Amino acid sequence: MTKKARTNVSFDGLGIAPKTLEVLDRLKFTHPTPIQYKAIPIAINGTDIIGVAQTGTGKTLAFAIPVIQRLARKGQCLVLVPTRELALQVNETFQKIAPLFGIKTVVIIGGVPIRTQLNALKKNPRIIIATPGRLVDHIKQRTMRLNEVEVLILDEADRMLDMGFKPDIERILKFVPKKRQTMLFSATIPGEVVSIGATHMKLPVHIEVAPSGTAAERIIQELFIVKKETKKELLAKLLNQYRGSVLLFSRTKRGASKTRRLIKAMGHNVAEIHSDRTLGQRREALEGFKTGKYRILVATDIAARGIDVIGIETVINYDLPDDAENYVHRIGRTGRAGHKGRAISFATPEQGKDIRNIENLIKAALPILAHPELPREKFITLRGSQSRTRGSAKKRSKSSSFRKRK
Repeated sequence: MTKKARTNVSFDGLGIAPKTLEVLDRLKFTHPTPIQYKAIPIAINGTDIIGVAQTGTGKTLAFAIPVIQRLARKGQCLVLVPTRELALQVNETFQKIAPLFGIKTVVIIGGVPIRTQLNALKKNPRIIIATPGRLVDHIKQRTMRLNEVEVLILDEADRMLDMGFKPDIERILKFVPKKRQTMLFSATIPGEVVSIGATHMKLPVHIEVAPSGTAAERIIQELFIVKKETKKELLAKLLNQYRGSVLLFSRTKRGASKTRRLIKAMGHNVAEIHSDRTLGQRREALEGFKTGKYRILVATDIAARGIDVIGIETVINYDLPDDAENYVHRIGRTGRAGHKGRAISFATPEQGKDIRNIENLIKAALPILAHPELPREKFITLRGSQSRTRGSAKKRSKSSSFRKRK
């Protein structure tokens, strides 16, 4: 687990019921992460929570434990998440504990026949994990009622708002009882998230175990300035250097498909995951990446929050994200659960401003490296802005050069 508070801290004393503690021991969950240590006792008391934590810090278990303990008595829980992949992964966490208490779960997402979901709903699941769009479909068709929901979880709330789900969330909230507990978890807290908290929560306790926008610890971050036409060559060299699992981010769906074909032609086992792929294709790609069938997974930002895989060695930002905050979410896919990780970003000479935005967010300068077999580039100066010079790139890469790391 990442960033343990202290090695002698355990789940004891957090208000967790004995049977749940027994299950946690069996699952080898011994030391709570900071978000778990702070959130669990407050959530068990039924208080509303706004939890801010880096990606990969155990947020799902921080709300799963209190939810299961509460539902052992009565009621339902609704968990809203931004993507299908995240919904399935949240369900995996609940499935480790909920069945032992006789609590059923259901996943309500697009890409699955609605009849399959209707059959699952007939079994009276107590935990509903859903993406907003598909849940609204059920509400419109009157195939689902939310009048017994006692706990509402908004997971990765900032991402849901980024994806334009605010109208759907507002609509869903009209069907959820006002007398409920609400927990909102997020890696960043933009204004819209604050607005939801102020409008739909009752005196929430604000828990922040890392400043909003903080990149995960134990991640080595590196930057290569490279011309667009040279990116393929640099990628080939890096994929040969780093032999572990690689998650590579492309800005567009078309670019992801093109890059996957490029990597496959290099002789690597690779899959792609983005919104143009069917749910079955996305699940196969993710499962293949987890099991080692595919060493490399090419993804768009839909996967920046939806991939919970421990042991990803390297994240490569083949294209920089459109939004600086997505940089934090992307690189948070490596360095999870106490493991070390590496995040490598490619920036073209024209993208100096984008890099400055990222550095301002993470409050750190990205070390600039240069590959000894490729031309050394620099950021060009655009009108009304300042860029790093070739000299500064040399100065930065002097202490952590590509040659020294080999």
